[in-house]
Amino acid sequence: MMEYSPDDYLQLSGLQHFLFCRRQWALIHIEDQWEENFRTADGRLMHDRAHNEALTEKRGDVITARGVEIYSRSLGVSGKCDVLEFHRDTFGVPLSRWEGCWKPSPVEYKRGAPKPGNCDAAQLCGQAMCLEEMLCVDIPRGALFYGETRRRVEVAFTAELRGTVKNALEEMHEMYRRGHTPRAKPSKSCNACSLKERCLPKLARTGSVSDYIAHRMEEGV
Repeated sequence: MMEYSPDDYLQLSGLQHFLFCRRQWALIHIEDQWEENFRTADGRLMHDRAHNEALTEKRGDVITARGVEIYSRSLGVSGKCDVLEFHRDTFGVPLSRWEGCWKPSPVEYKRGAPKPGNCDAAQLCGQAMCLEEMLCVDIPRGALFYGETRRRVEVAFTAELRGTVKNALEEMHEMYRRGHTPRAKPSKSCNACSLKERCLPKLARTGSVSDYIAHRMEEGV
């Protein structure tokens, strides 16, 4: 099995960006470009609260930890779990501060509502795959908590979803190694992207930079 050096680790949070839009991921993680808007600022504040590492607690048969750092040598990623729950389970792992065995289950916080596609589920599954490698335990499911609905959505970590994570990360490593930023593929989602003014998705419709500039000059912009 191939193992990555820590120097080659990618950000696990980038997996959601990549599956949503490969160009967005490349602009952020290869070209270091970023713009804040309401959605990103609100999401960042939500994650900051979730990552409060001082808030580890035990209630009955559930231990809740926050901001837990995770990584995977085989996937070549590192990151943090917003919330990591440990449920008392015979087939779990021992924890130094608590008696018994505990099965980990990651919980990822999202600011909006559930959306089409598997971007969010894949990011959560990536966390579970890191934890499985670190703790040598099977993690069958986790949950996504959406701020708009204030509800959790359970996610089963199927073989298909795990394959999506693995294949996407392999492609991400290859693009990062090449320093390749793909062309834009304009869609309705572009209007909500904080990088719209840097990405210039309309440029993809003009065929070339010179055509785009000429068109904009004709519009008097």
